[in-house]
Amino acid sequence: MAFDTLGLSEKVLAAVEAAGYKEPTAIQSGAIPQVLERRDVLGIAQTGTGKTASFTLPMLTLLEKGRARARMPRTLILEPTRELAAQVEENFEKYGTNHKLNVALLIGGVSFSEQDKKLDRGTDVLIATPGRLLDHFERGKLLLQGVEILVIDEADRMLDMGFIPDIERICKLIPFTRQTLFFSATMPPEIQRLTETFLQNPARIEVAPTSSTADNVAQFLKASPSKDYEKRAALRELLEGAEDLKNAIVFCNRKRDVSTLFRSLERHEYNVGTLHGDMDQRTRMMMLDNFRKGNIKLLVASDVAARGLDIPEVSHVFNYDVPINAEDYVHRIGRTGRAGRSGIAYTLVTPEDQKYLEAIQVLINKTIDWLGEEIDFEEAARERKARRKSGRSSKAGSSSNDNETDTAKSSGRRRGGKAKPEPVESLEEISDDAIPSTVAKMPQKPAGRKSKTDKLEPAFAPGVHIPAFLLREPRPKKAS
Repeated sequence: MAFDTLGLSEKVLAAVEAAGYKEPTAIQSGAIPQVLERRDVLGIAQTGTGKTASFTLPMLTLLEKGRARARMPRTLILEPTRELAAQVEENFEKYGTNHKLNVALLIGGVSFSEQDKKLDRGTDVLIATPGRLLDHFERGKLLLQGVEILVIDEADRMLDMGFIPDIERICKLIPFTRQTLFFSATMPPEIQRLTETFLQNPARIEVAPTSSTADNVAQFLKASPSKDYEKRAALRELLEGAEDLKNAIVFCNRKRDVSTLFRSLERHEYNVGTLHGDMDQRTRMMMLDNFRKGNIKLLVASDVAARGLDIPEVSHVFNYDVPINAEDYVHRIGRTGRAGRSGIAYTLVTPEDQKYLEAIQVLINKTIDWLGEEIDFEEAARERKARRKSGRSSKAGSSSNDNETDTAKSSGRRRGGKAKPEPVESLEEISDDAIPSTVAKMPQKPAGRKSKTDKLEPAFAPGVHIPAFLLREPRPKKAS
């Protein structure tokens, strides 16, 4: 099947040909005709199969008629991260070279005033992250009554990042007669319920099993020690032994580990960059651009780089940490093997990662091969249990010896380590020397008319234990 059989306009076909694409992917050939027929679409496909073009190309064709009005965008595309939003903008620039459309990008880390100017000129295509979009709406700088097409991309990532309440609010602000397009690599039950609420009789385009991995990506597991320095050494061993390593993304679960691993690889003279959510937008975009151009060979990143980023020629992916969320594994290794290319994904596995690894293999319905010796998780669990048991035994033994040597002293200790004083039978037994001088010298009330406070009982009744700290002398004040 060729692009000219899908119903795209001549301008769009010319741009596609100029970009060098000859045949549409499965998701594109299934979704583009449905979008052009103004139907709601639910698209599910493996990452790297061209989902972005499957809504970008038909939208360009539909937008050839009509014009935008100030602060009232004609179409709205929601993305979970700034990088994905910027990538979609690049797609519109590439395929929309023959169109005179205004495209606005609303993301965090950029000045509000510059974005307001674009909205005031009128926007045909508005690409935004949910938070920044609602910020503009609440400031009165944006009206959503004119939106004809709503695209929610990477919907499962929206769920992971907590954007679903924002998505629901945005959907209610847009006209009910809109056309809604959902695209994602995975479709968890929560997203399924969302589609049932906001999509009207959608055309379901599913070109691969949900949460499956591409066959052109070879996957391997590598046993690793749990200690950080030994784990970093295991990663360097993998990097040195990887065949045909052109460039690679190394994924960590935590931003703290991203920074630590980046510094370690830099010390070992690797050509390495870093990417995580705490970096400012300009630095993030510059780092991605350098990685695309080949100026950086290794990119150590958090899961902010796992979803939807289109860097076609990534040869390898290394999972320094086994992802806690099994679906993140699908997205991570989807950064390699894109556009029909082959790729390799390695995952370092420690003895504590058994349940996460099992969840991944159940999700993708595949057993991943081990590179070298396999971890015996049952034996590792027995060793951890034995260490914990021996630790408790040693603590109990030391406590028992202390009790035998000084039972009276141990029983009389309080939380702060002070010996518990003997209780007094009455207040008269306390000598004047035991009372702090500040208490003894407190002024007495002059004789005269009695008040209600004079009838109060003493603070400590006879036979009541007086805390030791009340009997201490106060610390002398420092000379000013």
